[in-house]
Amino acid sequence: MKKHTIRIVGGAYRRTPILVPDVAGLRPSPDRVRETLFNWLRHFWGDGFQSKRVLDLFAGSGALGFEAASHGVAHVQMVEPHPLAVSALRTLRNKLGAHSIRIHAGDALHVLSRTEAPYDLVFLDPPFGQQWLDKVWPILPQVLAPEALVYVECEAPVTPPDYLVMERQQRAGQVYFHLFRFAATQKTVNNA
Repeated sequence: MKKHTIRIVGGAYRRTPILVPDVAGLRPSPDRVRETLFNWLRHFWGDGFQSKRVLDLFAGSGALGFEAASHGVAHVQMVEPHPLAVSALRTLRNKLGAHSIRIHAGDALHVLSRTEAPYDLVFLDPPFGQQWLDKVWPILPQVLAPEALVYVECEAPVTPPDYLVMERQQRAGQVYFHLFRFAATQKTVNNA
């Protein structure tokens, strides 16, 4: 069986190959989508990546989280339940010496419900067709820092909950991708 690889498209680890494990439902974010996403992030953050904390809630191949680490964010928390994918993530993290990356082998909703540290950016790229976003939306605000950004990649356009404001959206082939900003209100904070 031929092994599938993708590459980190920017930053310190640029051109580093990422082995994509043969795991059902795992589809890494395409190169051009990641490139567009990080152009959007530069628009909002300028060169201020170094102070940012990132949560990659459905890590899969780790393409989004490794890209964030490559751009110099302070901390990346990856969450992935599949043992084969977790092993591949840890192998690449160790090979790169990417000390800003932490990898949690577990369920996204469990981690999200127990996380208290605020994140400046959350990647939501769940397996398609499983209504993960409906499960994530009610508990997501508790992990978002003020003005946090939320990236969503899915098989259809997304209508976000009231606490998120659309900043950017685009389509590449069968993939729809969106960047939202957390618009915290007193009501949101009280309900979280």
